[in-house]
Amino acid sequence: MNKLYFALAALAASAVILSCKPLEKNQKVYADSITQTELKDMLYTYASDTYQGRETGTPGQKKAVEFIKQHYVNLGISSPIAKDDYFQEVPLQIVKAPTVHITINDQVFEYYKDFIAYGNAQSDTINVSEIVYAGYGIIDKNYNDYENLNVKDKVVIVKAGEPKDKNGNNLLSGNQLASKWNNGRAGIATKRDAAKNQGAKAVFFIDDELFNHYAPNFQKRDEDDNHKRLSLVDKDKPMYVFLISEAMGKLLAPSSDSSFMPTTHEANISITYINSTQAMTSENVIAYIPGTEKPEEYIVLSAHLDHIGINDQGEVFNGADDDGSGTVAIIEIAEAFKKAVENGHGPKRSILFLHVTGEEKGLLGSRYYTDIDPIVPLSKTIANLNIDMIGRTDPKHDSNNNRNYLYLIGSDKLSTELHNISEEVNNKYTNIEFDYTYNDDNDPNRFYYRSDHYNFAKNNVPVIFYFNGTHDDYHKISDTPDKIQYDLLEHRTKLIFHTAWELANREKTIAADKASTE
Repeated sequence: MNKLYFALAALAASAVILSCKPLEKNQKVYADSITQTELKDMLYTYASDTYQGRETGTPGQKKAVEFIKQHYVNLGISSPIAKDDYFQEVPLQIVKAPTVHITINDQVFEYYKDFIAYGNAQSDTINVSEIVYAGYGIIDKNYNDYENLNVKDKVVIVKAGEPKDKNGNNLLSGNQLASKWNNGRAGIATKRDAAKNQGAKAVFFIDDELFNHYAPNFQKRDEDDNHKRLSLVDKDKPMYVFLISEAMGKLLAPSSDSSFMPTTHEANISITYINSTQAMTSENVIAYIPGTEKPEEYIVLSAHLDHIGINDQGEVFNGADDDGSGTVAIIEIAEAFKKAVENGHGPKRSILFLHVTGEEKGLLGSRYYTDIDPIVPLSKTIANLNIDMIGRTDPKHDSNNNRNYLYLIGSDKLSTELHNISEEVNNKYTNIEFDYTYNDDNDPNRFYYRSDHYNFAKNNVPVIFYFNGTHDDYHKISDTPDKIQYDLLEHRTKLIFHTAWELANREKTIAADKASTE
């Protein structure tokens, strides 16, 4: 630390009223403590073969959580978990393909050809006499497929998509943008929960495109003895969910291809479901710095700690960029905030450092945190800044010889203020070119739904997802620490620190003016 730093720190400690200028200088000093040297040292260890690819639940992942915990211990940063344990246990289960027999009116349907089980449920036999076609399966203040429809203890069929008006606009949004009811896996989960809340026994989804994509992939995966599919343990009785082909859907509900109107059909339906699971435990790692003035309000910085492990040939997927870069970035940001605390400049709001497991298995660790066991109230979580791959460049920007960029996703979806603050902070401190390509609601990559921030966003917590885009080494054994561009990693990490600093220290809490009111 230089003499200017000590002078500023002493001045800040003794002054009754601080001007903005010294505070900004202090902020820059702490940001400058984030260095590519420290990032590189950590990442060469974290993304080494010793950690065996950090696959969820494996010995390599256990080493990874100990690595993260020890850094917080060494920094003197505590945990909000009792006794400074740092580990939030995430109960998981290894899921193998269930044995399912479905017979309707004496017609036997075939697994993989006609249907697949989507998710996991308990072993049971279901016999019902009515099957209900519930249109799109949507319950919204402006549109309700379940109005005057009794589905309790019945099998429900719903179709993909959402209703449109005569101009082709979605009825729920009033424009071309897809609603939460029509967003891939997230849309299926939303429709599943709606059917479950209405008391349905099971739900069949007619989505030929998804079925034709998933069925062969599920079959290949299920026949691979080395593949591990994980899910969270559902403490409630899970819903029986099946993705079915369009052909099966038309047999069960002939009106499904042409009518919005729900219909009920008498049918002799028998479903036998035998599940096969094995318990497994993983961990999120959580540390925090309490706020000095508004400790009950939190800024959450997140990154996933896991990767995809080792292949059949014994080759390690090191995951240096995905998401070793985000993991070490958060630790460096935590160290910068800790230095601020030590010099009397602790953040007004609390900062939570959240390293989640199971991202590669379906955002499991972050979903457990937000949906089952939030360590701090989501209602008091001001924003989530999620970091997933910020150490490299992608072909698009390589072709333009443009290294100084970063994709931002989600910053304007729930809070206009968060987006504006993000832009202002960048213009003031880092001048990175923000690329909002993947923020487009109609972007086919759908990255907004594919990293851990989404579990916060669906709970109305404003988010920013920081991302450098995919590259030729994405999810390959060649994603190694020697290919990280450490000057970029440092610069991008400083941007996120400055953004967190501003959110933590501003007088007014940002407004989630675009949050859902449902």
